[in-house]
Amino acid sequence: MLRQFLGALGVLTTVAPDRIVEVFETIAVENADENTVHSWFGLLIRVEGVVLTLAALCDSRLYAWLLNVTGIVGTVLLFVPRLYEQIAGALVYENPESVEWNERLTDGVRVIGAVYVLLALLDRRRRNRA
Repeated sequence: MLRQFLGALGVLTTVAPDRIVEVFETIAVENADENTVHSWFGLLIRVEGVVLTLAALCDSRLYAWLLNVTGIVGTVLLFVPRLYEQIAGALVYENPESVEWNERLTDGVRVIGAVYVLLALLDRRRRNRA
């Protein structure tokens, strides 16, 4: 089920990267209209979508690796959520210092981190039983 969800998310990310950015900005950024997204960021999101789709549909090792990385990222998000703002700001925006993050973002990042860790642990357990 998780694999199918990740595959669908990958397809969505591949075909609608600009919409993904819009949703991210609506949730995470207070002054989205005042910031400029890097011109190459849409391509980066599209590549991420292709990797997610391929991992979900084709290769068990790529899928396992992806879930392991997800668990590591989730651990960082859970315990150091403000680091996300620094990395995302620099990765997404031309002037990251001008980004005003939503005040609830830190809690949301922690929740996402916990979910990532849980998904990685569940997948690890499933692989160990197989």
